[in-house]
Amino acid sequence: MPLIPKSTELLGGLELGGVPLATILSQLSNLPVVFVRKQAKEYGTAQLAEGAEVKGRRVVVIEDVLTTGGQVLESVAALRTLGASISDVICVIDREAGANKALSVAQLTLHSLFRYRDLVPGGPAPADGAA
Repeated sequence: MPLIPKSTELLGGLELGGVPLATILSQLSNLPVVFVRKQAKEYGTAQLAEGAEVKGRRVVVIEDVLTTGGQVLESVAALRTLGASISDVICVIDREAGANKALSVAQLTLHSLFRYRDLVPGGPAPADGAA
């Protein structure tokens, strides 16, 4: 799997779009997967991350589409608080509306399957996430 860094120990699929992507990547790569909620529920297991322990593990965050990267940054911060080591994020589509820059400030490398310009050649660039 070329987009998954070799040092990855765990795939973290973000609620909701990243969950099916992380599931299939887990099947293809034989890496374990954890499902990451936007926030822990107040009932049931009351956990932010379901499926595997993140503490002390190198987690790659998986998301479907990135615009500004806000939700990824919040989820990464929460996972880091739980002891996860995160340096990479994989998405299917980078809308090129600020996510790459925001993630790099948080010392995260973005790996995208497609960028906005790949899907809309010659089209107008998205402006501040408005595409």
